Amino acid sequence: MGSLRAFAVSLCGDKERADDLVQETLFKAWNHLDSFKEGTNLKAWLFTILRNTYFSERRKRRREVEDADGTYAARLATHPEQHGHMDLQDFRAVLVQLPDDQREALVLVGAAGFSYDEAAEICGCAVGTIKSRVNRARTRLADMLGLSELESGQAKERLGITKTA
Repeated sequence: MGSLRAFAVSLCGDKERADDLVQETLFKAWNHLDSFKEGTNLKAWLFTILRNTYFSERRKRRREVEDADGTYAARLATHPEQHGHMDLQDFRAVLVQLPDDQREALVLVGAAGFSYDEAAEICGCAVGTIKSRVNRARTRLADMLGLSELESGQAKERLGITKTA
């Protein structure tokens, strides 16, 4: 073990890290004892395990980024999807409460992606009527969802119900 420790210190330059490396080497050797072939050099086998463990950890550390305060991880983190799911459930619940003509206009223009002209043709009414129905539906949805003007614009965009003339 003394020569293993000396080799580990020569690799990493830190006595405490070298002790950990030797311990990890012995642990791996014990767990993989069945892969050791009798009659071969045990010392060389242990040195190979130690060396491979050391260089594997170095390669791994090279890919890692030190992030003691968590700022790097915060930039990489994705926001939970539950809020979007809950927003969609709320939206569906109030959408069915809209009058049929407003819901139809909103779905055609906001969800199906039809232009106001196309939606008017589908519904058999004037373009202005469709615009009015969509506007009233959006306003009513925002009121029913309890959204402020700024929030309602962002929520409408997130839910895909924005459409300009």
